[in-house]
Amino acid sequence: MKNELFAKTLAQIVDENHKAAAIFEKYNLDFCCKGKRSFESACIEKDLPAETIAEELSLLNGNQPGAADFSNLPLVALANYIVSVHHDYTKQALLQIFYYLQKVSSKHGDRHMELYKIFEKFSEVKDEMEMHMQKEEQVLFPRIQELENAIQNGRPSAISVQIPITVMEDEHEHAGNLLKEIRDLSNSYNPPADACTTYRLSFAALKAFEEDLHQHIHLENNILFPTAIKLSEPGQDCQCCVIK
Repeated sequence: MKNELFAKTLAQIVDENHKAAAIFEKYNLDFCCKGKRSFESACIEKDLPAETIAEELSLLNGNQPGAADFSNLPLVALANYIVSVHHDYTKQALLQIFYYLQKVSSKHGDRHMELYKIFEKFSEVKDEMEMHMQKEEQVLFPRIQELENAIQNGRPSAISVQIPITVMEDEHEHAGNLLKEIRDLSNSYNPPADACTTYRLSFAALKAFEEDLHQHIHLENNILFPTAIKLSEPGQDCQCCVIK
């Protein structure tokens, strides 16, 4: 059983049981941008105790009844879910965290110089993610919808999604790397003893933002995008596209 787990990718493990995400977050195992790595290789790369983590995973209950089975959702439904849940949250959080960090860095940056760098990095995340989500909502997701509609109606389609998906995945990785830098600069989002309420709130919001982004990117990189690419290949069909 353990050998089977060790051979699975991080993305597969989270897809089979969403509760595994919390354990991977605990050990900073990237199951979104780097979710295609096997559990074993990911643990070796970060020098983590694979046996211990496997034991924690084995204690998890299965997905709760009613939890979304994202792998079997039609692509349009999954894209709509990503927009309504993750994009909407991200848009609000970007503005709120930007405001917090701007305020905190201006008031406490003289004593905690890392705040200037954190604000600079997050400003970059904000600008990139706002443009990124706009491209997904206005270009890529409509193209995926058009592709899925063509397959459902038995029409041939020349729609290609590989190039825009590659661009989106590269942007995901860059955003993830920026947030990793922010996590390192913030001591894993642990505020100093003299931190004020807004200071503490900004770090808590950053932690929640990164965790949500991991789930967000996982759904795209490991479920939505690979399925859309498969559908765009000649002669391919997919169970998630069957109208039920």
